Amino acid sequence: MQLEIITPEKKIYSGDVTAVNLPGSDGSFGLLENHAPIISTLKVGTIKVFEKDNSEKSFDVKGGVIEMNNNKIIVLAE
Repeated sequence: MQLEIITPEKKIYSGDVTAVNLPGSDGSFGLLENHAPIISTLKVGTIKVFEKDNSEKSFDVKGGVIEMNNNKIIVLAE
């Protein structure tokens, strides 16, 4: 699935991933391929990205919004 993480300044990540863990406003949650469409707000925390080559990346955020639809995830982060 495709992930983009965008801040007001620039796009900080774009790539194919196998899973993403996000700091949702009502609690942390994860997304896997073929997840149902979802829109959620984010709180202060860390986004963990699991890439197809089994590597992991982390991005600290102060909040934001996430949308997933048709295996494409867009995160608008602060």
